[in-house]
Amino acid sequence: MAEYPEELRYTREHEWLRDEGEGRFRVGITDHAQDALGDVVYVELPEVGTAVTAGQPLGVVESTKSVSDVYAPVSGTVLERNGVLEEHPELVNESPYGDGWLVLVQATDPPTFAELLTAEEYRAFVEGGS
Repeated sequence: MAEYPEELRYTREHEWLRDEGEGRFRVGITDHAQDALGDVVYVELPEVGTAVTAGQPLGVVESTKSVSDVYAPVSGTVLERNGVLEEHPELVNESPYGDGWLVLVQATDPPTFAELLTAEEYRAFVEGGS
C-alpha cells in the first residue's frame, strides 16, 4: 500500500510539498506516482536559479513505461536540485519522500496549505480514481 506522510501536502498532479520554513519548499513525486510510472531511468530537473510557476512543468521523469512532466506546486526560484538523481534516478522509486526528492524552491508566492491536499485528502483522491 502506498505511503502518504501526514506532514506533507499533495497536488492532484501527484507531487508532494514539504514546508522547510522561511518560504522554502522541498518538492518530489508521490509514492503513488512513482509506482504508476514503474522503474525511473532518467530525471530532468531545472538548474538552480530557474524560476518556476505553480501548475507549470518544472521537470521530467522518464521511466521504462512512460515520460511524465513534473509540475511545480509552488511559484518561485529553484534553490537546490537533487543532483544525485542524475546518477541514481532509481532513488525516486526507492525513497520518493527521502533521497528521491527533486527540487527545493524559494517561494515567491507561498501556497496556502488549504489549496493543497492533506495526506487523507490525497489518499481519497487516489483511491477514488479521480
